[in-house]
Amino acid sequence: MDRKIPLIIAAIVLILVALAIVAPGGRKADSNPKLPWKIEILADGSPRVFELTLGQSLLEHAVPLLSESPTLSLFRSTAGIFSIEAYFQRVALSGLRADFIMTLEIDQQVASEIFERGLRISQLGSGGKKVNLAEADVKLAMSSPIRHITYIPAADLDAELLERYFGKPQQILDDPEGGKHWLYPDKGLDITLNENTKEVFQYVHPNQFNQLLTPLLEPKTAGKN
Repeated sequence: MDRKIPLIIAAIVLILVALAIVAPGGRKADSNPKLPWKIEILADGSPRVFELTLGQSLLEHAVPLLSESPTLSLFRSTAGIFSIEAYFQRVALSGLRADFIMTLEIDQQVASEIFERGLRISQLGSGGKKVNLAEADVKLAMSSPIRHITYIPAADLDAELLERYFGKPQQILDDPEGGKHWLYPDKGLDITLNENTKEVFQYVHPNQFNQLLTPLLEPKTAGKN
């Protein structure tokens, strides 16, 4: 009986992929489905996924693609590093529903000024702070390039299914909080699998892959000190 479960999940995903091509009523919805495993590495080495090119496509390009405006937040870490994130909640793209979190390219001095103008400062459990962007800074964020995409699908995907669509990972590492990281450095992709939580897909430029890899190696290094 247990062997039937992966087959059922695979069948469901295949149906969802079919729905990504044909909309309800038989109307053609998307001749080029924007699926999470369709990653193209361009001639300059930049990855393109969901029809967005990391480091080049602007946040404003994602809005018509996802048919939704994001919630924008600026974060300041305990080390004083700023980052702007755009959160798209439970949007449907090519028939698959997911959350998208897009981290933007932003100059640190500019981000510091945005932080000072921010609204509703929140203290985070990590010790960092979060602010909502002032209206005057939303336009700046919308015209900023997308550096990093986090994709959290609504459907649960098992290891067998992921290997079928993404191929074998080049490396597998333990997550400090449980689960495994499937790493595809050449694609700039990290897939986190955890039986207790949703799968998390992180897309970065391959030449920035160490930003994902280093935190996974830090606990081992710390244990030696």
